[in-house]
Amino acid sequence: GLERLAVLGHYGAERWDARTGTVSAPAPHPGVAAVRAELPAVLEAAGAGPGIWVEEKGRAVAVHTRRAEDPQAAFEALRRPLAELAARHGLIVEPGRMVLELRPPGMDKGVALTEYVRETGAEAVLYAGDDLGDLPAFAAVEKLRSDGLPGLLVASGSAEVTELSARADLVVDGPAGVVGLLRALSGRLG
Repeated sequence: GLERLAVLGHYGAERWDARTGTVSAPAPHPGVAAVRAELPAVLEAAGAGPGIWVEEKGRAVAVHTRRAEDPQAAFEALRRPLAELAARHGLIVEPGRMVLELRPPGMDKGVALTEYVRETGAEAVLYAGDDLGDLPAFAAVEKLRSDGLPGLLVASGSAEVTELSARADLVVDGPAGVVGLLRALSGRLG
């Protein structure tokens, strides 16, 4: 029953299709490799101390401050130098929960969701999110609802991202809460 399942990743730039088992994605943006090469020097010049770590995401690079002595201060101190680095290489910075992700522009979760809904002719949409990068998808669901498509916004609970909770129709307790919600829905549909 899941042959129509599609998984969208990297803000919609990647797509896995269950029917074919294939992943499709555009060629990597050259700015990501350039940022990767310059990032250590930029972090050192910005005084990034212990606890700052870099996550390689293939089509993006994320700098996490959560483990720093003062995560919020480290986050704020890195905003400008990382934004300048991203801009030099045609990328944008997507802020999240104590993370700054440098990624290509032009796609966000709202654009990806809207395109997927139109492509599939979906009759309803449920979107669950847990970070600031999910706000465009929340806005897309709100727009789809105003156009008459039933939609449900779910915040995968976090005290760190109150913007999602404030806009959500339902707040669940983290990823386990999302799984519980989906199980309950599938039980009622099946």
